[in-house]
Amino acid sequence: MTAGPHSQHRLGIALVVAAAVAWSTAPFFTRLLPFDSWTILFWRGLFGGGLIAAILVVMQGRAGLRDLTGMGRNGWLVASLSTLGMVCFIPALQLTSVSNVAIIIATGPFVAAALARIRLREAARWQTMLASLVALCGVAIIVGSTRASSDILGIALACLMTVAIAAMTVTVRRHKDTPMVAAAALSNLLGSVVSIPFAGGIASVTAADLIIFAMFGFFQVALGLTLFMLGSRLLPSGQATLIGTLETPLMPFWVWLAFQEVPSSRALVGGALVMGAIIADIVGDARTQRKLG
Repeated sequence: MTAGPHSQHRLGIALVVAAAVAWSTAPFFTRLLPFDSWTILFWRGLFGGGLIAAILVVMQGRAGLRDLTGMGRNGWLVASLSTLGMVCFIPALQLTSVSNVAIIIATGPFVAAALARIRLREAARWQTMLASLVALCGVAIIVGSTRASSDILGIALACLMTVAIAAMTVTVRRHKDTPMVAAAALSNLLGSVVSIPFAGGIASVTAADLIIFAMFGFFQVALGLTLFMLGSRLLPSGQATLIGTLETPLMPFWVWLAFQEVPSSRALVGGALVMGAIIADIVGDARTQRKLG
């Protein structure tokens, strides 16, 4: 009788790991597109949201269409929080250093665990908190060579993004019956709408660019966000956010693979810490689950 919950837990881990892998391809696609950030956000969101909606309708028919058109308050809340996180990320990178943004985002597991404690009475495993701290140190090493900035607005936006994503994770966990795939589609489309006033190159894309945008929207945004929303329903909020930090060390890997840019020693050491912390938490959690079973 206990195989069901344990199996779902393992599925949640697999889904969130896959989401982190999908998210980590962002630098690869961005390198292929000579446009401003808001134009990229518009087109990738349009393709990502459109593709999710199309797949949902094709696979579920009228039920999928009902999910898209009749999404309840919880679905709108999840989509809005996701959109807020995406929209804050771009100007945060423009207004402060990458190191500041990366370090703040790496505190996500702690924020998610705190919100889950308040909203769900969900106690975080001390092993997950320790692994989150190690992962935070790994991220600090990766971006430690970047020149710091004291710009308050950029830091504030990065903090807002971190809280928004953590709140989205907790909301997904609390309302498991919400149509999360439809919420992922809506969040992408909302991101496109918000970016219109700031995007300067929407009309200057070529057919080749549109193909790259379609791949970007599907693999990095649509697939990543959908997998994370589905997986985070099955995991404690702090653990889901911790596994999501796997995105950070994987980013330079794709750039190295495609553009032969060798990662720095900091990236290698920090990445090893992040990946080691996540693997240790997953293995320790699996042992705990077996003992409980």
